[in-house]
Amino acid sequence: MTDPDEVRRLIRNNPWATIVSPTSQGLVASHYPVLLEEPSAGELSAGASDSGPTSDSGSDSGPNPTSNSDSDSDSDSDSDEISIVSHFGRPDEQLHELGQHEVLVIIQGPHDYVSASWYEPDDLVSTWNHVTAHLYGTPEILSAEENYTVLSRLTDHFEQGRPGGRSLAEDEAGTRRAAKGTVGLRLRVTRFDARSKLSQNKPAAVQDRIVEEVGLTNPALAEEMRRVR
Repeated sequence: MTDPDEVRRLIRNNPWATIVSPTSQGLVASHYPVLLEEPSAGELSAGASDSGPTSDSGSDSGPNPTSNSDSDSDSDSDSDEISIVSHFGRPDEQLHELGQHEVLVIIQGPHDYVSASWYEPDDLVSTWNHVTAHLYGTPEILSAEENYTVLSRLTDHFEQGRPGGRSLAEDEAGTRRAAKGTVGLRLRVTRFDARSKLSQNKPAAVQDRIVEEVGLTNPALAEEMRRVR
């Protein structure tokens, strides 16, 4: 998957991210929501998710019984226009040595097991379909004011449309005090490795069967498969 717009779409729809740092003490991982900064209007945006606003690597790892050769990747794409913002709860920013080195942000889209029972009789190798993006860059630390803006927009995004949806603005003084327990960051993506592994190497009739079976329990993954047909 080489199109930056497709990576942006994946981020919007799957904003709960895994952030991995190669620190001086070893690897450190944390999980936080991210917001995509839209290049057209410079506004923050995020996709729908059932995760709250505050607190698997998808790359193929070589031949194994759950790996096909039908993935597309781009390790050195021109991804300058992709920028995300997030926040860490203290003291995670210290554990990650935030801002001192490159980090990996993993965006995991829909995924699921694909049974060989849906293939032709002579095809016995099952697999795991997924859409995943690995984003790389060195975080910039946000000012306290910009961090509060990010937290406000993050909350507003997930609260919008909910009956009785809340806003940090309801108690700005109190929520600003709470925000001091977080550190905001911006990641301007310098490169990405994105993979859309969706049984593209199978005959059309088999793909149709997989979409039908997967759609019974995982409609999001089935829709991803339809998009690449």
